[in-house]
Amino acid sequence: MSVEVEERVPRAAPARLLLLLGPAFVAAIAYVDPGNVAANLTAGARYGYLLVWVLVAANAIAVFVQYQSAKLGIVTGRSLPELLGERLGTGARRAYWVQAELVAAATDIAEVIGGAIALNLLFGLPLPIGGLIVGIVAIGILAIQSRRGQRPFEAVILGLLAVIAVGFLAGLFVSPVDWGQAVGGLVPRFDGAQTVLLAASMLGATVMPHAIYLHSALARDRHGTTADPGRIRRLLHATRVDVVLALVLAGAVNIAMLLVAASALRGVDGTDTIEGAYHAISSALGPAIGIVFAIGLLASGLASTSVGSYAGATIMGGLLKLRVPLLVRRIVTLIPAVIILAAGVDPTWALVLSQVFLSLGIPFAMIPLLRLTGSRAVMGASADRLWVRILGGVVAGLVVLLNLALVGLTIAGA
Repeated sequence: MSVEVEERVPRAAPARLLLLLGPAFVAAIAYVDPGNVAANLTAGARYGYLLVWVLVAANAIAVFVQYQSAKLGIVTGRSLPELLGERLGTGARRAYWVQAELVAAATDIAEVIGGAIALNLLFGLPLPIGGLIVGIVAIGILAIQSRRGQRPFEAVILGLLAVIAVGFLAGLFVSPVDWGQAVGGLVPRFDGAQTVLLAASMLGATVMPHAIYLHSALARDRHGTTADPGRIRRLLHATRVDVVLALVLAGAVNIAMLLVAASALRGVDGTDTIEGAYHAISSALGPAIGIVFAIGLLASGLASTSVGSYAGATIMGGLLKLRVPLLVRRIVTLIPAVIILAAGVDPTWALVLSQVFLSLGIPFAMIPLLRLTGSRAVMGASADRLWVRILGGVVAGLVVLLNLALVGLTIAGA
């Protein structure tokens, strides 16, 4: 993380610091959504511990990028979509909005599908009915934000995040993980084209474009706007703590999913789907762990679909200056997900493909963000230092290369 000015950042008292935490935990929901479940379970069940390094690297990138997004919102008082909307011409702005909205739509589809799968596992509900229920509950969660403000909304999301963490970490305590092989999985390597495809899916599920757009708005809306350098420094210090705590938790949950799949599901028939993984987990680790897993998946779908709708509204408002009520947006974006469920598409494969699509959208969010946070004209004394700009360039370059490889493999029919 960059240090924005030379003088020492004043440390807030622990109680006061706690009051400043929250926005990163809302953004972190994007990192433990149903798309993560599908990608991580598939990777662990098929390839064991091979791709642990992808999750570790992706989470490190996420910490860096999410801090940069929050920093942009705190220092400028504007969200990333708003700043882009001010700098792009009409045609470019609309084209940029289209790709950003497609990313948000892919996110919405993944969240609803994941929640529907959970309801099917827990109660046997048909997937389309489950999708509708997830959408309706998400509308209720969004109503809290619309009527009562961000802090009550954060409290609800934090509660769901706690359920998600318990749901996906529980299996780790009863699963016979081979920790030697898990450590070996930290060595970067692939094993054929399919592992590259899965790595891109895992990256797209972990570093999510809509979370990059959203975090700048969350930080700005939570802390307000200020030109006081001292307050900006205090907020940036609190934001670093917020981001690290939230994403370390999200990273632990993701890695736990892959480790459980690698230890308990590898070689078991049908574990390349969430439903199959659930039944295998229940069989190998006990029905109680299976139920806890399904509850975690349901909480993941409910929380992430609410956050995804919030992100979509932020993108539209910033780029097009249009304010569509969150509840209306949730209703509209629910339709494609329910159609996919009703059409009988394999829900796990739809989730994995949605994460690949999200991976393709990362550079469009990351590169403009890093250009803005590195600009003194935009950030003043809080602009990124040279080493941070170099690090950001390396990270963005690696992401672009991975996506080019993904496109090549897809074209080749891998």
